[in-house]
Amino acid sequence: MSNDGVNKTRRRMLVGTSVVVGAVGGVGAAVPFVASWNPSARARAAGAPVKADISKLEPGQQMIVEWRGKPVWIVRRSAEALANLESLNDSLADPSSAKSKQPAYIPSTSARSLRDEVMVMVGICTHLGCSPTYRPEIAPADLGADWKGGFYCPCHGSTFDLSGRVYKSKPAPINLEIPPHFYESDLVIRIGEDGGNA
Repeated sequence: MSNDGVNKTRRRMLVGTSVVVGAVGGVGAAVPFVASWNPSARARAAGAPVKADISKLEPGQQMIVEWRGKPVWIVRRSAEALANLESLNDSLADPSSAKSKQPAYIPSTSARSLRDEVMVMVGICTHLGCSPTYRPEIAPADLGADWKGGFYCPCHGSTFDLSGRVYKSKPAPINLEIPPHFYESDLVIRIGEDGGNA
């Protein structure tokens, strides 16, 4: 009786098992290796663009989204608020945003926005990095009769209009920053990319 038949069958089984185990091991080693090429969730959060759906944002309302660990304010301004912006120019340190940090494709008009009624800006004071509060009311007692709505920094008293432009004689040296952004659709803003506008 010959053992050749038994050895050949055993050999084929051992080779087949080795190939399967090797293939599974290769895939098991390749998956983490390939996955390491993708940025981590933390890295994506640090620099990835974010989307903001403004479909429910009413005139006078503000919403906040986070981009690169910073609050980004989106404010829908009313027709009255837009009309008031031009009248504030004499009270502002940089009304035409000549020294401001903003993309070149953002108009340097009093509105400082791609669409007049919607303002997008980083919600960090340009003085020492505090976060100003949204104060849309007209002429509140604590801000004076000339206040037409805007942002007040409680840390050192800097004030900004509804376009993020700083008032004269305040600690903040420049206007609030405008991040790169574009409209992906009528109601969705993509923050962190210029959409080919640059």
